[in-house]
Amino acid sequence: MHYLIVSFSHKNSTIAIREKLAFVDETAQLRALEILNSSPYISESMVLSTCNRVEIVCSCNDTELAIEAVFSLLANHSGLTIHDLHERADIFDDEGGIHHLFSVASSLDSMVVGETQIAGQLKDAYKLSQENGYLAQKIGRAMSYAFKCAAEVRNATNISSKPVSVASVAVAKVKESVGDVRGKKALVIGSGEMSVITCKHLTAQGVDVTIMNRTFEKAEAIARECNARVRSFDEIGYAINENELLFTATGSITPIITDDLIKPTSFDRYWFDMAVPRDIECDAALWSIRLFYVDDLKEIVSENIALREDEAKLSYVIIRRHVTLFFEWLKILSVEPLIKNMYLRASDAAFQESTRVLENGYIPKEYEKAVHKATMQALKRFLHPFAERMRDGSDPMRVEALIESMSFLMNREEGDDLSQNSCTYYPKGK
Repeated sequence: MHYLIVSFSHKNSTIAIREKLAFVDETAQLRALEILNSSPYISESMVLSTCNRVEIVCSCNDTELAIEAVFSLLANHSGLTIHDLHERADIFDDEGGIHHLFSVASSLDSMVVGETQIAGQLKDAYKLSQENGYLAQKIGRAMSYAFKCAAEVRNATNISSKPVSVASVAVAKVKESVGDVRGKKALVIGSGEMSVITCKHLTAQGVDVTIMNRTFEKAEAIARECNARVRSFDEIGYAINENELLFTATGSITPIITDDLIKPTSFDRYWFDMAVPRDIECDAALWSIRLFYVDDLKEIVSENIALREDEAKLSYVIIRRHVTLFFEWLKILSVEPLIKNMYLRASDAAFQESTRVLENGYIPKEYEKAVHKATMQALKRFLHPFAERMRDGSDPMRVEALIESMSFLMNREEGDDLSQNSCTYYPKGK
């Protein structure tokens, strides 16, 4: 079994590429998971799709063939060629894959280091795959450790002491561009976490915020939470021309704002499209609009990374430790049943032989207890160094080969349930 992650992010792909790769809703994600798990080379899978990254997480039995299966899926989904995908993708397997997963969960791989959204997005992706039967123990174990690692990074460092996100960076860009934003009018379109964060940041700065969404009830709920106004989505053509600031973060697969909706205004406008795929498709220069997409915020993001560099170094120390602990735990988890079965089969053979000796009268019956104890102690003394070697010396990524080899050597019969054997199992340290 191997871990595999194929990653497209702000580090290796433009927003135009990422929006082609994006799985914009649960239906698209579930369809992808079904295709992935139908491959004979992939046993479990998970799809993470956000504004800054599209990642396929797999448990597989053949890394190279699994990569080809992933690229085939993404090529059919995005319209990109497999060659283009190979050229852009970052591929992580086994220990590298686990390190990357823990880094993503801990927000060390985010455009905005320390941002708070990625953990929730990762949990949503995990939950969707788990509840629909596309992942089980292998990815489940890794995700459990990833969340533990992320929690320690948050608690042991100051990397998230001032929570940030793409939304907060966008608001910071507004302040940098226009100065005091108090009293400015802003329209926020969307109902997800990004929109909520944007509304909260804007209202905290004294901005007059209006929230809009296709589902009016969702917009109303956000408006109540953020002390904002609410407006019907049917009025989008009017609203975008009446506000100085515009922030969009919807899940639409096609643009919701195009040139035909835009009118000239007497005031300067600053628009921020935080969605992937993009919500806004227009000739911004024609309308004298300052339009920013996700990738346009990298200047502020770079400053964010510099400020958090020391915290990031400490965070990576924590991540490396958790990666080591994960593989140690995984190794023990896989090898212990094998060691137990080895002891039980040997114990059964020793017990049968000592019983035969007693029944044939080779040793007086009154020594029965001592004979059984002696044979078991001899067995333990012989097997102990082998068991310790299996625990301490096996390469975590070769555990399956070890298990297959030992199973072959012990020639365990089908249906032989050693867990029901009454003989003693000598665990570690006994």
